[in-house]
Amino acid sequence: MYRLSAVTRRAAAGVCARHVGVEARPRLRPGGRDLAANLTTAGTASALQDSRVAPARNGDRVLNIGSLNPQVRATEYAVRGPIVIKAGEIEKELQQGAQKPFTEIIKANIGDAHAMGQQPITFLRQVVALCTCPELIDSPDFPADAKERAQRILQDCGGHSLGSYSASQGLYCIRQDVAKYVESRDGGVPVDPGNIYITTGASDGIMSVLKLLLSGEGRMRTGVMIPIPQYPLYSAAISELGAVQVNYYLDEENNWALDKSELRRSLNEAREYCYPKVLCIINPGNPTGQVQSRKCIEDVIRFAYEEKLFLLADEVYQENVYSEGCKFHSFKKVLYEMGPEYFNTVELVSFHSTSKGYTGECGFRGGYMEVINMDPEVKAHFEKLLSVRLCPPVPGQVAMDVVVNPPKPGEESYKTFKMEKMMVLQNLAEKAKLSEEVLNTIPGMQCNPLQGAMYAFPRIFIPAKAIKEAQASGMAPDMFYCMKLLEETGICVVPGSGFGQKEGTYHFRMTILLPIEKLKVLLQNVKDFHGKFVQKYA
Repeated sequence: MYRLSAVTRRAAAGVCARHVGVEARPRLRPGGRDLAANLTTAGTASALQDSRVAPARNGDRVLNIGSLNPQVRATEYAVRGPIVIKAGEIEKELQQGAQKPFTEIIKANIGDAHAMGQQPITFLRQVVALCTCPELIDSPDFPADAKERAQRILQDCGGHSLGSYSASQGLYCIRQDVAKYVESRDGGVPVDPGNIYITTGASDGIMSVLKLLLSGEGRMRTGVMIPIPQYPLYSAAISELGAVQVNYYLDEENNWALDKSELRRSLNEAREYCYPKVLCIINPGNPTGQVQSRKCIEDVIRFAYEEKLFLLADEVYQENVYSEGCKFHSFKKVLYEMGPEYFNTVELVSFHSTSKGYTGECGFRGGYMEVINMDPEVKAHFEKLLSVRLCPPVPGQVAMDVVVNPPKPGEESYKTFKMEKMMVLQNLAEKAKLSEEVLNTIPGMQCNPLQGAMYAFPRIFIPAKAIKEAQASGMAPDMFYCMKLLEETGICVVPGSGFGQKEGTYHFRMTILLPIEKLKVLLQNVKDFHGKFVQKYA
């Protein structure tokens, strides 16, 4: 069982006291006299002065744990949850000279490519640099194609400056480039730039669309169907917005396939307690790494059509497909090719981002969404809602533009760009295969093929004795396992309970983004730890 920090213990004690109605006793000074007695002795003036600077008691605050928005209190985000907090505490201890069985924390909890050592795509950084410092356009150190793109973007900026606001929907020239990219990707399926919205990462777009869809009270409250396992953004957003989470389970025995009968089961059960009207799909999958087949996507679209569900397609890993025989199919393209009955009816929003793919530019917070078949009156309100945030960060918009408008054959930067992109994706494919192979050599661990995305999500078999100890400690069994892994090896991964999983199964998610030599060390340490853990709790 892990120890809570002193701050956490004090906070927890305060919460417990408030919940049982116990009023906190006055602080004691050395010698046993309480604060009130000391103030009285010091005199009225001193007491008044102290009262002005003394922190208010929780009961005196307008905002305290009791008055906190309950939807915020219910929100959880496992990727940066207790495991990561504990890892930060251990990391500080190591920096202060504490002796541990390891010398560093290996953070495999989050898909942050550059933090793991991946190098930026040169052309992307060049265009962003030129837009940020236009005086560099005269420098011979930058290629002509990067200068041309920067000049075009700056022409669309107010005052020709990246520091000006853009339109709430994003710079028009960038939305045009996104439209051309989607049209090319989907083999000529038409795209209206008016349906493209630049976002602050994909997460911002997902939150914005969910806000539109939430309504009703009681049994008419909006239900949002999400895959289990899921990326915790969805459960966090649903909690924050006060919607109803409706789980449908991916089939682990069939490489995390999405089954139409499971969707129907989930929908029918949910209709007993809410009004399901949103269906979320993550393809390629996070945390599960599967790439859905075209037939699966067709089944989902038919289901949404039959049941009048609004589709959200999270496609941020569309460039991250590694397994032979697997191919990314966009929901937009499949919807179009199913014919006008579907294409003119099914409401769909799809999302993409600078954070994943081969660029891994998480910090720029760039993304876009394409809206299909949204009611024109609703669309007007949507744009009003987006205008409240003014605009997405313009540097992130520039980064997104480079993702959708990279160097083309014949341009000065093309050879370097192609080489860098190929190296990143080949490296990821190699690490996906390595992770799958090593994890499947560990007795009591099973990992499905990593067809895409950036993660392994192995199933771990936890002995009954360890489950019992975890429950006695008030932890989910896989949280207990991951905490022990962290404390004994310095490896930080995220328990499967943070993503959702079938009752009685346990998993963890780890990123494959680490440099390959460090990934090999991590995998060997996981293998050694798991053997000792199972032996200890056998």
